[in-house]
Amino acid sequence: MAGPTTEGRRLKRGFGGLALLGVLLVIAGLVGLVYTGVATLTSMLLFGWLLLIGGVVGLLHAIQARGTPYFWLGVVVAALNIAAGVVVLRHPHGTAEALTMFAALLFLTGGVFRLAGSVVVRGPQFGWTLLQGAFGLLLGLLVLFDWPHSSLYVLGCFFSLALLFDGLGLIATGVGGRRIVSLVTDQMTPEADEK
Repeated sequence: MAGPTTEGRRLKRGFGGLALLGVLLVIAGLVGLVYTGVATLTSMLLFGWLLLIGGVVGLLHAIQARGTPYFWLGVVVAALNIAAGVVVLRHPHGTAEALTMFAALLFLTGGVFRLAGSVVVRGPQFGWTLLQGAFGLLLGLLVLFDWPHSSLYVLGCFFSLALLFDGLGLIATGVGGRRIVSLVTDQMTPEADEK
């Protein structure tokens, strides 16, 4: 049976691996923020491959479930995923333009609903909801007014920011986890020595 120090070392290595992955994601996010055009194209290609692979896996799953009543639904969904993946991979710039327009419209509608909701409800978070709605509306308008040029950098910027914040979260988890494991193993080690 492994002692507390062996388990502690194992856990520290695991949390160290999380922190290292976090550092890699932060670096990728920072590089993506510098080269947003490349990050946009990369995210579109990843999206296309995910759709294509998901469609193929879904089709294989549907074929295995031939006798079920959901067979044709599975085939149709898989075919749509495969078709969408092929379109995204063949036309990544056009897909980026369409998704950027969709993102701008989401920001606009979300901002308008938050603004209207904050004015109508006037709850305890009135100021924050009003600010959040105004920010969403402004962001949607900025993206929309610069469209289709904004499609070259908006999605890459979002993708890079997601990598950056995920990486920072993993670093915090890894470093915090290592500290907690150190505290626990330091507390358990004298007890083990006394026995």
